[in-house]
Amino acid sequence: MRLLATLSVLALALPPALSAQPASFVYRLGKDTVAIEQYTRTATAITGEMVQRSGAAVVRYQYSLALGKDGRPSAGSLKRLQPDGSLPPNAPSDTRFTVYADSIVREIVWSDSTQRRAFAARGALINFPTFIYGPTEVLAALRKAGANVDSVPALGAAGGMGFAGMSAAGADTLRLRGGAYAMLLRYDANNRLQSVDGSFTTNKAVGRRANGGLDIASIAKNMKPTGVLSVRDVARGSFGAGGMVLIDYGRPSVRDRTVWGGTLVPFDSVWRTGANDATHLFTTRTLTLGAAGGPTLVVPPGMYSLWVQHTKSGTTLIVNKQTGQWGTQYDAAQDLGRVPMQMAATPSHVEEFTIVVRAQGANRGGIEMAWGGSVVSVPFMATAGARP
Repeated sequence: MRLLATLSVLALALPPALSAQPASFVYRLGKDTVAIEQYTRTATAITGEMVQRSGAAVVRYQYSLALGKDGRPSAGSLKRLQPDGSLPPNAPSDTRFTVYADSIVREIVWSDSTQRRAFAARGALINFPTFIYGPTEVLAALRKAGANVDSVPALGAAGGMGFAGMSAAGADTLRLRGGAYAMLLRYDANNRLQSVDGSFTTNKAVGRRANGGLDIASIAKNMKPTGVLSVRDVARGSFGAGGMVLIDYGRPSVRDRTVWGGTLVPFDSVWRTGANDATHLFTTRTLTLGAAGGPTLVVPPGMYSLWVQHTKSGTTLIVNKQTGQWGTQYDAAQDLGRVPMQMAATPSHVEEFTIVVRAQGANRGGIEMAWGGSVVSVPFMATAGARP
């Protein structure tokens, strides 16, 4: 009810005739552009377009958001296109949203039919895909007017009701809630988005505001897919007859970003030790991890997930009993244990994260993880033993 009660305040907070405000954002992973968004905001609408190169495809979106006199969305649309502007095969021509006082309706328009579904929700918003952040200016304006926007009902192009929200993350910075990534969004005094920062999420992309004027159609036609950003690889070591130690992991690239204690492996966070799916260890030997004279961890034969925690006082390898999960799904309650790692400088820059299982005989070895200008490692003893 508080959200609805602040609508009149929001209406007063908006200028009576907001001139057109064009903006563009280039979203980058380090030096590499992964998406471009361009939009124009007026007192009554936000219209824009986004093109993203991801994996094997380049995807283009056109979107619009109609605003009522109270500054809230009254309708919206989202259209997915191929780089040349044509519709993808077997895809809807449009997804439309209509917002009412106590509900929101989504219509998915096909060539021969329209799928319509209504959802009960007061004061609903519309959720757009990743790299469409222009419409968050509406949410920022609501918050500035005094509305509680921590968790507002919101509907996307697929699935059921979700939510959108913002929480304070600094003087002029808000943290997005309800989207795929908790991006940090910075706004000016007129609620104009100035920057988008995913450095401390698994997205990692960063965007800065420019004045627009980009030819998105031309850009989309010339964009090339990124391919797999973090290819999967397997590090392998052999330790006597039937002795195998395998580590399956994703290999992200530095892309001109800071690594240990920086953007990619922030201090104190539990890192997935790679990218995408969790990094997995498989061993047919009992491994005793740890340097001589220091703490050790006994790992029985089996499969585990590996995690790393990097702090100002040192780096720790975490062996966890949970397997088969995505790389952000870490459950400390399932830790088998932790063991310190040693850090050293690499002879040269390592662009792609690289794990090596180094065999030093039938019963000795080490795990090395190199990225950027540093490598962390832990030695182990490998002994034959039955599964527990």
